[in-house]
Amino acid sequence: MDAEHTDKAREEELTRWERERAIKAGSPDAVPESGPRAQRIKEIAHDKTPEKLKNPSDLQVRFRTGFVYVMVSILCVLASNWTMLALLVVTAAICSGEFFYMLRSDAKLPNELVGAIGAACFPIGVFFWGMAGGLYVAILLMVVLIVWYVLYQPARVEDVAVSFFGAAYCGLLLCGLLVVRMSLPKPWGAVLVLLLFLSVWGSDAFAYLVGRKFGKHKLAPRVSPKKSWEGFVAGLAGSALFWCLMTLVPGVSMSLLEAVAFGLVSGTMGVVGDLAESRIKRNSGFKDSGTIMPGHGGLLDRCDSLFTVSITSVVLLAGFGCIPLAGL
Repeated sequence: MDAEHTDKAREEELTRWERERAIKAGSPDAVPESGPRAQRIKEIAHDKTPEKLKNPSDLQVRFRTGFVYVMVSILCVLASNWTMLALLVVTAAICSGEFFYMLRSDAKLPNELVGAIGAACFPIGVFFWGMAGGLYVAILLMVVLIVWYVLYQPARVEDVAVSFFGAAYCGLLLCGLLVVRMSLPKPWGAVLVLLLFLSVWGSDAFAYLVGRKFGKHKLAPRVSPKKSWEGFVAGLAGSALFWCLMTLVPGVSMSLLEAVAFGLVSGTMGVVGDLAESRIKRNSGFKDSGTIMPGHGGLLDRCDSLFTVSITSVVLLAGFGCIPLAGL
């Protein structure tokens, strides 16, 4: 009885780190952490999992990941300006990290820390100081990169350029969504931004479904071999459809003809953004920008079209007087 009590006390005294060291060293004092019990829990969970979910197909994994991404985006867009800001800051930081990671494989030496912080600061600057805030962040980022270039001897001019471009590409372009959201009173600014998101997702869905079924003529075989002209046309139709719905949003002064034209331009720029990111990956030797989204690749793979659509939408809506920009 005393021996059993001593063994139990001895086991409780071992920390996780000590157990791992003891196991690696092959010590007889090593006690596996919760071994049989943890295994039983895993077996019970596995038995209770529906058969169709135990070994999901690539399409199922892609759907589940996409569903989570879409729901988080919708909730953040509709909840408040602060949640929208948080969504854009996190998106900019993660996408810039993936961008710099790929460029390092292409013999570039960007300042990843400064670039990622700069990308995250662009939405913050626009949120608090309007469009002038984006200019403030850009100037500060350039000054910091110049100081880094002077002090860090291995840095080259192209490394400074890549660092600045990555931050602006992943952070500054997304600020268009903030400008659109803050141009209209609640809740219509959020509704308008949601329709922009839906125009991107709808364009991608239309292009994928039609291109997969009827696509025969390659759009850009050297950059993105799977894209077809048939899918491109279908994607434009999907984009125009959601832009037509924007005419119903109170505060938006846009005719149906303008909505169709703007939808076609926006859809085209979405494809340009997609092809630009595809070329970055191809030049760097990557199939996906990352692994954060199972079935999709990286977050940058999901947001490439959104970058160009975001800034294009501001130019179209504000430039043609469809939304007010007072205070921005």
